[in-house]
Amino acid sequence: MAGLINFEDEKEVKQFLDNLGVEYSYQCHKEKDPEGCQRLADYLEGVKRNFEATAQVLKHNCEVNGHGESCYKLGAYHITGKGGVTECLKKAYSCFMKSCESGGKKSVDACHNVGLLAHDGRAMDGGPDVGVAQKYYDKACAGGFAPSCFNLSALYIKGAPGLDKDMALALKFALEACQLGHVWGCANASRMYKLGEGTARDDKKAEELKNRARQLHSQQKERQLSFGE
Repeated sequence: MAGLINFEDEKEVKQFLDNLGVEYSYQCHKEKDPEGCQRLADYLEGVKRNFEATAQVLKHNCEVNGHGESCYKLGAYHITGKGGVTECLKKAYSCFMKSCESGGKKSVDACHNVGLLAHDGRAMDGGPDVGVAQKYYDKACAGGFAPSCFNLSALYIKGAPGLDKDMALALKFALEACQLGHVWGCANASRMYKLGEGTARDDKKAEELKNRARQLHSQQKERQLSFGE
């Protein structure tokens, strides 16, 4: 597939895409390359819009090859029943867990999803498991995933069976979420400094964090407007 492609030529583009499909299929099925299988799944999903075939490739690449990104995407398919797979939160949870533990590029997102499903409880036999949620939120937060840091903060603010209320930890994770660009992490941290919850009262710090929250909120609104134009 060397050479430049004339993307204004419909036939040339079609041939290019068909060749991509053949190459990725060869990488996956003949060379047994897990990355090739992921590329094939992305091709089938994004180019061919064949979600049933995508699901089969993802299933094989997750279950046989243990590929983290494929496990993550398969978990997302199980959430909605996309591609003809069983709509099942327990299966989604299992896929996200495999992806989380794989250390791949979607592992942090997957760890957050494990935390969400454990926190929600519908994927768990015994109902919500705050201990598991805390463990995997913590893992995702350590990987720089702001929503997990914020969720940890919220857990420590409220407390739960098996997890004591801890305002100092709540502030710690709210600040981490804020540093990662989470508006409500900044807002919560500002309030805690204002009230002296988990820390000594500090009006100056509270004001700085409130301004940071406003700044982030303004930036989000600008991005939304630019996307809508």
